[in-house]
Amino acid sequence: MACVDWVPNEARAMKNPLLELYSDYLISSFGLITATGLSLLLDNEFSHDQITRFLSGEDYTSRDLWALVKPAVRAVETDDGVLIFDDTIQEKPHSDENEIIAWHFDHCANRTVKGVNILNCLYHAGGVNVPVAFEIVHKDLQYCEIETKKLKRHSAITKNEHLRQMLRVCQQNQLRYRYVLTDNWFSSKENMAFIKVDLEKEFVMALKSNRTVALALEDKRQGRFVRVDALPPEADTVLQVYIKGLPFPVALAKQVFTNKDGSIGVLYLATSDLLLDYGRITAIYQKRWNVEVFHKSVKSNTGLARSPTHTVRTQSNHFFASIYAFSKLELLKLKHQMNHFALRSKLYIKALQASFAELQRLAA
Repeated sequence: MACVDWVPNEARAMKNPLLELYSDYLISSFGLITATGLSLLLDNEFSHDQITRFLSGEDYTSRDLWALVKPAVRAVETDDGVLIFDDTIQEKPHSDENEIIAWHFDHCANRTVKGVNILNCLYHAGGVNVPVAFEIVHKDLQYCEIETKKLKRHSAITKNEHLRQMLRVCQQNQLRYRYVLTDNWFSSKENMAFIKVDLEKEFVMALKSNRTVALALEDKRQGRFVRVDALPPEADTVLQVYIKGLPFPVALAKQVFTNKDGSIGVLYLATSDLLLDYGRITAIYQKRWNVEVFHKSVKSNTGLARSPTHTVRTQSNHFFASIYAFSKLELLKLKHQMNHFALRSKLYIKALQASFAELQRLAA
């Protein structure tokens, strides 16, 4: 009953049939996601208890995600592919707080919200987007804030440390790519050095306007650094600069654009690939937008927040299934040349038509 046969039969035989059914249910459902709902949908072929045991059984991790999406990635990967890293926060205001449903600062909303924070790694090549790794932020350490005397949580592992570990895994999986793309929240010198020196890959990252750089190697040695927003180059130009703590120079580009409200925005982009001109730098970084589309789709189309699961494991496995369901939608998009929202709209119309036909039959 899986919605698309997108892996070889021998690989499919090794997969949990309930994971396939549950992820299809996430795509097909337009209401709350429950074990009872799936059981009824399947005419009790699988009971509520069986579905609950599936969600509370083994932990599904990035290793499982890679095993599932690997055939699709191998079919589209190229040496010029990109890895896009970004995190997203899904609010869960009515769920009990635990180590993954915790309080996080949402930079988009500019406030602290209760929910889940997930760091995702999206592989983009040939117009295809496939999630290849993820980490749910676990705020597993509790402490008492001295000023407020309130119990709070924080994570033993930072998101930047998670990012580097995910990159190690992608390297072990022999994933073919050339660039790593991130926004300015992940453009630390540790990440830059790890990508360029340890992995021998390139990056294109946004920088905060107050980031400091040296204009020459001697300036760097003498500790003469200036803010990037005080540099002389105009838009559409590239300048070679040195970032403190990096053993190599980077190319810096200043991109000026107009926002929807008519205001002027400025984006500073740094890349380790000194051969790139302004056009190539901005074109490569533009691909980062695909991760925003991914986050919007898992929230709207694969039920990321629509499960009333209560425990850390059942919640984590539901989030995993939602990310996996995105992969299925992405392959359906390629097959039918329809975006995720159009596909879901088609499913909704079909469901309405079936419901309407059944009502007419009952009323006859």
